[in-house]
Amino acid sequence: MITAKARAVHGPDKPFKATEIQRRSLDTHDVLIEIKYAGICHSDIHTAHGEWGDVNYPLVPGHEIAGIVTDVGTGVTKYKVGDRVGVGCMVDSCGECENCRQGEEQYCLNGMTPTYAGVDKYGEPTQGGYSTHIVVVEDFVVKIPDNIELDAAAPLLCAGITTFSPLNRWEAGPGKKVAIVGMGGLGHMAVKIASAMGAEVTVLSQTLNKQEDGLNFGAKDYYATNDPETFKKLSGSFDLIINTVSAKVDMDAYFSLLTLDGTLVNVGAPGEPLSLNVMSLIGHRRSFAGSMIGGIRETQEMLDFCGEHGIVPKVEVISADEIDEAYKRVLASDVKYRFVIDTSTM
Repeated sequence: MITAKARAVHGPDKPFKATEIQRRSLDTHDVLIEIKYAGICHSDIHTAHGEWGDVNYPLVPGHEIAGIVTDVGTGVTKYKVGDRVGVGCMVDSCGECENCRQGEEQYCLNGMTPTYAGVDKYGEPTQGGYSTHIVVVEDFVVKIPDNIELDAAAPLLCAGITTFSPLNRWEAGPGKKVAIVGMGGLGHMAVKIASAMGAEVTVLSQTLNKQEDGLNFGAKDYYATNDPETFKKLSGSFDLIINTVSAKVDMDAYFSLLTLDGTLVNVGAPGEPLSLNVMSLIGHRRSFAGSMIGGIRETQEMLDFCGEHGIVPKVEVISADEIDEAYKRVLASDVKYRFVIDTSTM
């Protein structure tokens, strides 16, 4: 067993505390990673607060992981000691179902193993990246391009792939008008990626507070959704809308912004159900879809794309002692645009 320092939360209303956790000894195809940086995702907060169902506390969150390989199992062929690598939202899947065989492990029909708040094939609870080390089977490790710094790479393992995947699937590119709802950790990555793909990008945010940033990230236009005139002016404008907001919004208002055959894809995961009037879809043959991260193959594709185009998130690096304060600031939308924990401070 390998002992790692970590920060864990012991209940939905409890603060994070320093602790030690045990990582399994290396199996044949396992990789030991010394974690250098771990991003803070809104999903971490939902889970830590018990908003998505029962949690087996103590919990070590974190599924935006960047680090260095320090040891490998005897059968590992993809990685060697010293490699710069990342781990995202899952650490295993059955590998045998139709979805896994198609490279869509996130939709494993037998249930993929989440990086934290899950149970692995050994029957042990999974613990995430707010720690100094992690052991992961090599098939769920990805290589970080040399031109991306590890602190900036960490959020790509969730925020990057969560936005890249639907933009890729719904073919954002030249000639496509794409709107991004929300300009937080996910939204600012969506703007950068969609722009690099060649789409004409518009940001739809509650206010114009981040307008300058949005335009600098590659958006052509930026509108405030707290202004009713926005929805009148932009009616029927967009081929694709990516909703990154993890809160309840007026879905029918956003559907009205789609063109004929346009699609709105939800990647934000609110803690409460959304409602809609189906006539908002029927009227112009519009579609409402959801998307969850991406498979390992697509995650590597995303990292390579970001490396090629020089795309990185804007991050604020914090110490482990600042996690509780960071959670408060995320909920208050007081971060530009992703908190990343320096795990050397564990």
